[in-house]
Amino acid sequence: MAGHSKWANIQHRKGRQDAVRAKLFSKLGKEITVAAKMGDPDPDKNPRLRLAVKEARANSVPKDVIERAIKKSQAGEGDDYEEIRYEGYGPNGVAVIVEAMTDNRNRTASNVRSTFTKNGGNLGETGSVGFMFERKGEVVYPAEAGDADTIMMAAIEAGAEDVESSEDGHFIWCADSDLNDVSSALEGQLGESTATRLVWKPVTTTEMDLESMQKLMKLIEALEDDDDVQRVTTNFEAPDEVMAQL
Repeated sequence: MAGHSKWANIQHRKGRQDAVRAKLFSKLGKEITVAAKMGDPDPDKNPRLRLAVKEARANSVPKDVIERAIKKSQAGEGDDYEEIRYEGYGPNGVAVIVEAMTDNRNRTASNVRSTFTKNGGNLGETGSVGFMFERKGEVVYPAEAGDADTIMMAAIEAGAEDVESSEDGHFIWCADSDLNDVSSALEGQLGESTATRLVWKPVTTTEMDLESMQKLMKLIEALEDDDDVQRVTTNFEAPDEVMAQL
């Protein structure tokens, strides 16, 4: 029975991972469709689409899925999607930004508000936490892409503003309007990045203990489980021992 139980757990975990992967593919596909609809369907002529395609490739989205998403935009689909940003507070007063893409504003607002409430958070007004973040372009490379000095020099030459290197990889930030140019310049020097995207970078952070982090993770997972939610960002800061326990 123990063996069967273990196999069942493995299957359940794999099922969950497959579901998460499918949901991610769907969200990345939606972003590609909207980006292509708003501009040119050729990534080389549409910076937003180019970034969306790069992000999809970095997450191993198959080529045919990417091409299908672009074709949807030319077929007149995706016109009604509206981009909305929600702001609020999670456990221990941590700031939370939720970026959504929806064809039904009322449905999404109701779902997001309900998710905050059920998970110890509070949905606020637009601007209630936005001042705690800066809109930045972020390019991520794995640790093996080079040592900190090499990455720093490449980032400076590419026009980036800041770099943070650790065993987890190299995180390079630039002005949001410069992301396309900076990522292209870095690609010429360092090769393909593991992520290229626009992010909300915290200016101030909120210290979290284990209990608060466990509650926050539940809130983030519940929000990301919503099909309309594209990305969730928070300004939490937690000690290494807390993250290890999670």
